Amino acid sequence: MDRLANTVRPYAWGSTTALPELLGTAPTGEPQAEMWLGAHPGAPSRIDRGAGPVSLAEVIDAAPEAELGADTVRAFGPRLPFLLKLLAAGSPLSLQVHPDRAQAAEGFADEERRGIPIDAGHRNYKDANHKPELIVALTPFDGLCGFRHPAQAADLLAGLGVDDLKPYVDILRATPEEDALREVLTAVLSAEHHAIAGTVERAALAADQLAAKGGPHADAYAAYAVLAHHYPGDPGVLAAMLLNHVQLQPGEALFLGAGIPHAYLGGLGVELMANSDNVLRCGLTPKHVDVPELLRVVRFEAGDAGVLRPEDVNGEEVYETPIDEFRLSRFVAAPGAAPHALPSRTPQILLCTAGTVRLREAGAGAGDGAGLALAPGESVFVPAGERITLSGDGTLFRATVVA
Repeated sequence: MDRLANTVRPYAWGSTTALPELLGTAPTGEPQAEMWLGAHPGAPSRIDRGAGPVSLAEVIDAAPEAELGADTVRAFGPRLPFLLKLLAAGSPLSLQVHPDRAQAAEGFADEERRGIPIDAGHRNYKDANHKPELIVALTPFDGLCGFRHPAQAADLLAGLGVDDLKPYVDILRATPEEDALREVLTAVLSAEHHAIAGTVERAALAADQLAAKGGPHADAYAAYAVLAHHYPGDPGVLAAMLLNHVQLQPGEALFLGAGIPHAYLGGLGVELMANSDNVLRCGLTPKHVDVPELLRVVRFEAGDAGVLRPEDVNGEEVYETPIDEFRLSRFVAAPGAAPHALPSRTPQILLCTAGTVRLREAGAGAGDGAGLALAPGESVFVPAGERITLSGDGTLFRATVVA
């Protein structure tokens, strides 16, 4: 196994304190949004096998079957198919959606054919892959995920008492579910900015006042008021009001599949995703918003947010998702407990988030120097076939692929 040196990305929405507190480092005063663990070309982790630090991506490229195993290479190609992150949101991220495999392949091929530079600001598809995501809360975590039922969205909008919203309320109450959600989202995102900005401001003011009064929608109204504070006049604020507001407790998770609109609003979590950069934005961002392409990708299906809790499988707490490229689980090691052996068929990244976790090559003696101790924020890459046991007094997340 190889200890990882990882890159922290300083996106503007990042918290200035959450990652430093976890890592035990001094805050710099600048936002620290994400720490990337893996072999993504944008910021690959580094390992040192005795000849100095080298990119994990380069190590895998040099010997994919040795590092990933023949089964993983056969299923996903000669690359690590997932990216693990620590994500610390100090302010809201953009409201966004991700394509499925077929949509991504079609969109990528079309933009390549039209000669749009890969780094162009108006480009939608950076690659031909889908980008499902899983976020597990380490602290209380605020987010938006999936469409509310139209009747619920209508009640929430009507409760604001803003006359400009009445046409949307009427559509949501009188039109079949999929058509209602599509029609309202299209109207909001396609409206002239000067016309919709005033509506957003009036809705935000009402939401702030209602949040202060309490009531059944107080938490949601408070979240929407915060969005409007960060993005005044942005139609994405109204689009967000169509979505479920979710408050995760530590250990709870959300799975964000293709076509599901979502946004992270605040908190610290462990995120695992397929290795892709394909994002279509609905708003709450100064970046490019391609409304026609967005509407092609969004799934206009209402339902609850689907909060996940881990299921115990022989001492491994697994977050079940319908994705083969990644699998996330959690171990909570207790003092005095027997070492737990990890499966070894697939490549894995192990991340400590609390306490101290000790990792040892299976069969290694206590004094032979083969073990590693991980503190919060520390991580290792374990090549396929390497047998590891864990013990200690702490929490460890395990990212791998479905065997």
